[in-house]
Amino acid sequence: MTRRGARCDHESMRAIQIQRTGGPEVLELVDVELPPPGPGEATVRHTAIGVNLIDTYHRSGLYSLPRLPHGLGTEAAGIVEAVGEGVEIPLGRRVVYFQGPPSSYAEARNVPADRLVRIPDAVGDAVAAAALLKGMTVEYLIRRTFAVQPGMTVLFHAAAGGVGTIACQWLSHLGATVIGTVSTEAKAEHARKNGCAHPILYTQEDFMERVRAITDGAGVPVVYDSVGKDTFDGSLDCLAPRGMLVAFGNASGKPGPFDPMRLVEKGSLFLTRASLFHYVATQEELAASAKALFDVIASGAVKIHIGQEFALEDARACHEALESRQTVGSTLLVP
Repeated sequence: MTRRGARCDHESMRAIQIQRTGGPEVLELVDVELPPPGPGEATVRHTAIGVNLIDTYHRSGLYSLPRLPHGLGTEAAGIVEAVGEGVEIPLGRRVVYFQGPPSSYAEARNVPADRLVRIPDAVGDAVAAAALLKGMTVEYLIRRTFAVQPGMTVLFHAAAGGVGTIACQWLSHLGATVIGTVSTEAKAEHARKNGCAHPILYTQEDFMERVRAITDGAGVPVVYDSVGKDTFDGSLDCLAPRGMLVAFGNASGKPGPFDPMRLVEKGSLFLTRASLFHYVATQEELAASAKALFDVIASGAVKIHIGQEFALEDARACHEALESRQTVGSTLLVP
């Protein structure tokens, strides 16, 4: 049985899929069939698709997919077009979601209705798609994994990226002093404009030495690191005694084997490898995290910078730009 408004037949649509894992060249635009929404599902017609580094991990094989061929992408905004049995969401509602397994690089998708977040009237679809995953990542990192307090000085790697741009603004709003690593002068200026008090060009400077100099040798209580292998050791060396390294990504690859005794030797440090999935596992956590994000956007304290948009069929060029660190702020695919 389907409710009024549910589609009763399969629909052809365009989507990005991979037949094998590898570089950006494995991304293919294909025609696929979208079945009607099942019980508890809603069909979302996409208006904007968020692009994130985790998408490149799925494409490369760093994070495994359940099977091949498979779609990519976990985040998108759009309009509820049809609903399945038991779903009370009105048709036409604007929603955004962050949901696996990956398949959001498409014109539409069936999504579990309890993972949909209503987009506030004051927020556009593009901003919602650009903000949800990155913004909720920042929310759990700075409010729950390590709760940053006013007056703290923190280090945030990749400060000019999509997550970093939001983090610098939100941390500054909380009263923290932000040190951020960037790769170019242009990105340093971007980070500075978004609340990063001390941008460090890691291509020209030793970020460990600069952090120690900025903190008068004390180090920082927390380092947020999405880079991985290239920064792992240096991040530990930036921490004050009993400081915490919050690793949440692997842009440069996974760090090598690690001896926990190093944490003792460097000052009884803490280390966590965090994932957003575990911080929005319940509907209540998802709703609370999204509300905190949209509230701070509505207040004006955080502005979402969409640095670049690509057409859906240009997903390969999008991934090439993302992995070569040519992007600034958030990146979108437009179906």
